[in-house]
Formats: sequence, C-alpha cells, structure tokens
Amino acid sequence: MSTPETQEVRAAAKWVRITPRKARLVVEHIRGRTVPEARTVLAFTERAAAREIDKLLRSAVANAEANHNLIGDDLVVKAAYVDEGPTIKRWRARARGRATQIRKRTCHITLTLVPAPTATVTRAAEPEAPVEEKPKRAPRRKPAPKAKPEEAEAKAEEKPKAETKQKAKPRAAAKPKTTTTRKKKTEEKDS
Repeated sequence: MSTPETQEVRAAAKWVRITPRKARLVVEHIRGRTVPEARTVLAFTERAAAREIDKLLRSAVANAEANHNLIGDDLVVKAAYVDEGPTIKRWRARARGRATQIRKRTCHITLTLVPAPTATVTRAAEPEAPVEEKPKRAPRRKPAPKAKPEEAEAKAEEKPKAETKQKAKPRAAAKPKTTTTRKKKTEEKDS
C-alpha cells in the first residue's frame, strides 16, 4: 500500500443519463474543495447533475473510509472530470413525413480524493471491543411427560360423560319446495 500522503481514492459513475456539458458545469464547482464544502455546494445546486455527483462523492468517501482507513471530512477533491459516454439515438416525427434524430447523451463522471495536507491522515486503530455474552433467555417450559397407554385409558374412564364432546346432530332434510307453474296458477284463477 502507498504512503498516506500519496493515497488517492477514486470513484466513477458510468453511463449517467446527463449530457457531459451540463455535468461539467457542476463538477467545476467542487474541484479543489474539501468534502464538507463540496457536499454543501452540491446540496444547494439546483441542477439535476448535482444529485448524481453528490451520490458519487458519498461513494468515494465511503471507499476511503472502508478501504484506506481515512477520515472522510479530511479529504479534498483533487480531480473531478466528466467524459462522454455512448449516445443513444432516437427518432422524432416531423412535418411532411420526415424524421429528425434525437441524441440522448450519457457521460462518465470520475472523482479523485486525497487527504488534505493539514488533516489527520488516518484513523486510530480501533481497539477490539470485548465480546459480550448474549443475555440468557427465560428457561423453556418442560413438556408434560407422556402418559403410558394404561394411564390414558384410566383417565378416560374417570371423566364423566357430560364432559365428553357431544356429536353434532345431523340436520333435518330440507323439504322440497312446491313450485307452481303458470298453468296451474291460471287454472286456479279460472276456477
């Protein structure tokens, strides 16, 4: 691993659906600034590219903290640049049956962070925390001992008959409804 003074942390976002020209306008504002300053500038920038660049800046800081054991607030944006990505081509209908091309441009954004010259270079090694024992759970209930078949029969005989489960009575068969047809109704009216 290189010395802390020359450590560089990179992060890149590729195929971002923003035109490179618009992204470059935002990137120029954070080049050479410390990470807290750059985050503040991006938070108050109204351009859509600022959100994507803020995500990338957070990613670069996370890389520095996790992989290089650096402190995120002590970093400076050394380089920030935007390259062109592939252009997606679409067509739009125009007058007289013609078509014009629509170019949906993409870009690749790259940020490089380095420790500030006056900054604390690395974090102090964290002492290992003592392993804490998990709190014990309440003891489980012991299951009731299984009764022997002879004992189960004796208990069944002791129960009175009223406690035993009664069987449901079968429903009475439904009487068929007598339906009268129109003929019968008309005959009844006539008579």
